[in-house]
Amino acid sequence: MRLTVQEKQEVIKMVEGSELGVHQTLLRLGIAKSTFYKWYKAYMDKGMLGLEPRPPGSKRQWNTIPEGEKNLVVELALEYSDLSPRELACKLSDTRGVFISESSVYRILKSRGLITTPNHILLSASDSFEKKTRFVHEMWQTDFTYFKIIGWGWYYLSTIIDDYSRYIVHWELCSTMKAENVQSTIAQALIKSELKTSQRPILLSDNGACYVSSELKDYLSTVNIKSIHGRVMHPQTQGKIERYHRSMKNIVKLENYYHPEQLINAIEDFVEYYNHQRYHESLQNVTPSDVYYGRQEQILQKRALIKQQSLKRRKQLFLKEKILHLNNETLYN
Repeated sequence: MRLTVQEKQEVIKMVEGSELGVHQTLLRLGIAKSTFYKWYKAYMDKGMLGLEPRPPGSKRQWNTIPEGEKNLVVELALEYSDLSPRELACKLSDTRGVFISESSVYRILKSRGLITTPNHILLSASDSFEKKTRFVHEMWQTDFTYFKIIGWGWYYLSTIIDDYSRYIVHWELCSTMKAENVQSTIAQALIKSELKTSQRPILLSDNGACYVSSELKDYLSTVNIKSIHGRVMHPQTQGKIERYHRSMKNIVKLENYYHPEQLINAIEDFVEYYNHQRYHESLQNVTPSDVYYGRQEQILQKRALIKQQSLKRRKQLFLKEKILHLNNETLYN
């Protein structure tokens, strides 16, 4: 499916204003650099006129998405209206066995009036720790964030996230931000993860008083956990848990809470969604639980097979229609 002149101009403006650079921005938009630069040169030379589509040499390409698959995209988008085109593309492959790229899903929805601008794509800054983790439970990140409960005051959410899989191992809503709260969160995370004493993660935190206290250091020593701290005034060091907190609070804080149990239930629902349903772009569009429980490679292999099968079906349909067209021409000539 081709982009309209206005859509091409929107893409050009987005790339020009992006802080990520041309390559990373186009990667997220699903547009080849050669295609973009062809548009850009034409736009610089002739303005909007240069973005007008050229007459195609053929009315239909072999990999044209069949109308039935386009309708499937629309049905899925209406059923899961909160999903982005990237997430819908993954959902389509995982639940319907059909491959359609993220950019094609976007263009289908755009043509049906279900998307008005390309601004659904979030161009985010790097959120990685300087040393990449290689496996689950190699390192945990932990931090507090806060909520105000009407009539109760401030409450503090203590969370542990696995750095490699981004899986929320454990969380607790606390009335204070003390070392004892951190200890409780770590203790429950160790129970849930069922790690042996010889399989302890490194704990990454900021320099908050509760994390650098001698009380917490003594506790970590007893459970054989080494702690490290991010650079002062550099929250990107704990970027993964910072990003998680932003995503979680964007949803959870949409409501007012009048009792801690209400907030606990809302956080519990979000953690379930985040761990088991939300396709994470940095995890090759699988969920944190898929990585945490070792299902990632199997899912990616299945998607690759579905992609091959989908493209093969489209090619066969194209050849079948082409043969039928040639037979009709022969019949009438």
